[in-house]
This record gives sequence, structure tokens and C-alpha cells, in this order.
Amino acid sequence: MTIQVAKLSNPAVREFVSAVNAHDRDAFRAVLAPGATMSDDGSDRDLDEWTEREIFDSHGHMEVDNESDGGLALLARYSNDAWGEMRTRWSFTVDDGGKVSRFETGQA
Repeated sequence: MTIQVAKLSNPAVREFVSAVNAHDRDAFRAVLAPGATMSDDGSDRDLDEWTEREIFDSHGHMEVDNESDGGLALLARYSNDAWGEMRTRWSFTVDDGGKVSRFETGQA
């Protein structure tokens, strides 16, 4: 069963998923802390390059199936034009200002 984005419990994660699904680069950048980092399948990636390729250029979309760790960990069906749909896990680090300072994703 899919969790509606508006019902995600962590505000920063909710904004992150909403921005991804709306393909809104400005909203996406606004939820990230300065110097934010990320990894994909355990390897650190260049955040700007990865998000352009995997989210914005390829119309990425997250359907969240489960959240845990106070809303900082998600299981989601992620789809984009490059890879189709896959089950993915996402974990987030949110700083004291409510911005995502790091996210990690990979196949679940």
C-alpha cells in the first residue's frame, strides 16, 4: 500500500519526495543543506550530476510503500525513463535546520 506524500512523517523527507515527483529542481535544491552528499548502492556520487541523470532528465518518481526510523528511512518503488521501476531503499540525514544533509539510496 502506497503512503501518500502528504502523510510522510518527516517534513524534510516529505518535501524531498514531493520535489522529486513534481520534477521541481528549485524545490529539490531548497530542501538540501549546503554541501549535501549522497550515495547510490553504497558508492558516493556527485549529487548534482546524479540527480540530473536519475531524477530530472529521466522523469524520476517515488511511490513510497513504507517508512521507518521516524520517517528518515523509506522503501519505495522508484521509476524513471532510464531504468523502469525498481524497489529501492532511501535513508536521510536531516540537519538541525530541517534540511537534508545526506541521502543514501539503492536497490532494496
